[in-house]
Amino acid sequence: MNDAYFGNNAISISQRRYLGSKTKLLSFIDNILQKEKIKFESFADIFAGTGTVANHFYDNSKMIVNDILESNNYIYHAFFGKDEIREERLKDHLKFYNELDINKYSKNYFSENFSNTYFDAKNAKKIGIIRDDIEKLFEKKIISNREKAYLLTSLMYAFDKIANTVGHYDAYRKVEIPDRRLFLLPLAIRNSKYSSEIYKDDANELVKKIKADVVYIDPPYNSRQYCDAYHLLENVAVWKKEQVYGTARKIGRSHLKSQYNMKTAGVAFCDLINNINAKYILLSYNDMGTSGNIRSQSRISDHEILSALKRKGEVKIFETDFKQFTTGKSNKNDLKERIFLCKVNTGSRTKGIVVSSKHNPVQKGFIKSPLNYTGGKHKLLPQITKLFPKEIDTFYDVFSGGANVGINANANKVICIEKNLYVVRLLKLIQETNFEDMHQRIIDIIDKFGLSRSYIKGYGFYKVNSSDGLGQFNKEAFLRVRDEFNKDKTKIDLLLTLILYSFNNQIRFNSNGDFNLPVGKRDYNGNSRKNIAAFNQLSNEKKIIFKSCDFREILGLDIAQNDFVYLDPPYLLGLASYNELNGWNEKDEIELYLVLSKLNKKNVRFALSNVLEHKGATNKIMQKWADSENFKVNRLNYNYKNSNYHSTAKSNNTVEVLITNY
Repeated sequence: MNDAYFGNNAISISQRRYLGSKTKLLSFIDNILQKEKIKFESFADIFAGTGTVANHFYDNSKMIVNDILESNNYIYHAFFGKDEIREERLKDHLKFYNELDINKYSKNYFSENFSNTYFDAKNAKKIGIIRDDIEKLFEKKIISNREKAYLLTSLMYAFDKIANTVGHYDAYRKVEIPDRRLFLLPLAIRNSKYSSEIYKDDANELVKKIKADVVYIDPPYNSRQYCDAYHLLENVAVWKKEQVYGTARKIGRSHLKSQYNMKTAGVAFCDLINNINAKYILLSYNDMGTSGNIRSQSRISDHEILSALKRKGEVKIFETDFKQFTTGKSNKNDLKERIFLCKVNTGSRTKGIVVSSKHNPVQKGFIKSPLNYTGGKHKLLPQITKLFPKEIDTFYDVFSGGANVGINANANKVICIEKNLYVVRLLKLIQETNFEDMHQRIIDIIDKFGLSRSYIKGYGFYKVNSSDGLGQFNKEAFLRVRDEFNKDKTKIDLLLTLILYSFNNQIRFNSNGDFNLPVGKRDYNGNSRKNIAAFNQLSNEKKIIFKSCDFREILGLDIAQNDFVYLDPPYLLGLASYNELNGWNEKDEIELYLVLSKLNKKNVRFALSNVLEHKGATNKIMQKWADSENFKVNRLNYNYKNSNYHSTAKSNNTVEVLITNY
């Protein structure tokens, strides 16, 4: 009788519209496994979502499936559970639900909260009646846990099909709700000879207790929380009849917020990879770019992905075109779905440098140095780089400081020259250390000394607000780190951590060579993490050398006519923190011009950044030299109103220039 009633209609697990669903990529994943000749007896899908990837491998191996949402967990138990179910009896229940006379029932939780929103009043009332009945059957032990999951799954798929949405529940459409019939169907259940394990855990905690030949990872890509998009299904699944809020009628979801949708995504990802116990790791991660709506931007950069995976083993990247399911706010259809395959080393972790795909760098535009060196030229890069020659063999960045100019130079080779040996050691440390190792070293220092981690815990945890900052909390710990570094200056990772927590994230040493900046308001946050990752990536993609020497020594270098020398010395007009140790005086200024004049006679192109006028004073030495050599003085549009060592008075007329000999 039931066969005649339902016909051949049955629900398959893939019949859902879901953000990031991988149904269309199953053949792509299959092809990778076949091409790489990967054999496996167990497969774990730890961000399973709809469960379509797990379902694909259900007949081939032991399967582990996991998702933090209760609604998805019920679906997995329905399709993958091993408990016996009485399908004919369940179909009787479905038929009863389909033929309900709702007029015999009073209003219910669902009808009172969701009528004429995602559903019309009739269907909203019917959904509430059915959900109440399923719960009653389970409480009276008339149905088992898996049978409850079966009925709930049929209900969720049925109302998801007729919902007045574009496939999610962030909002309902402000239109007349179409008259649609809620009709529950049986599930297309199939049995597998292999065992299955079903979890509803945080993936980062789950990987600490499971083992599989292949672990497949498909984390969220952007800031859109899945519990926001599917709160209504979650409400129906948990059925605590909670208060709903706002126009979208959402329940409280703070306990379901994923760290992969937040700025903590990179940290969480590295922790996840470190703890995976598998022979192979497969990672799906879209090339979502870095432009457009912030909600569509990738939360984890390629460099972070590759750096974490490279520590685990050998990595390959496979790519295919992919049209994503969106929530209606993006029209990006030229996306690339990438599968990162990591063959895990059974021995020690792989160390070394990771070079990521150049088509999708960790940052677009000009990279910002992680060292906030006073006088750094990051803000001026759009102006000064336009004035640089187009064809450069070797780019010499003299007085490089944090290397903002050198790291962004367009040349076959880059040599960054800085007199301060500690700065050079810092830049080499960031360049030569695997990014994830560098990140972990910073975290270890933070934890050892008790510094703040607002990036993970937020300002509220430390009982401060963002405007007041974390200086008071970090002061004592910061001073302990500073003392330890000043006692042993070979510990450059301590210096890097100091800078991340110092005043304005700057670098300053006293006449004894000790780091002497006070604690600042900020700590190791998302921006500093991003800057370190970007600098690490680009300094390895380019041929960059960091060298410690005095500017006078550059005349002894083999600088050719096709090379280019850029110089950003301390300014004679105005004292900056980089000009405190051994100072910069008129003698240094004159000797610098003699060096540049000699380069000019060798037909070596150069550009000099400097200040021609400041606070009513003029650098007459520089002006006279430039005039006598007939060099070009390019005035730049810049002011120092945000700098701590320059006046912000209206009479302050600072003229920043770039002097060139071409």
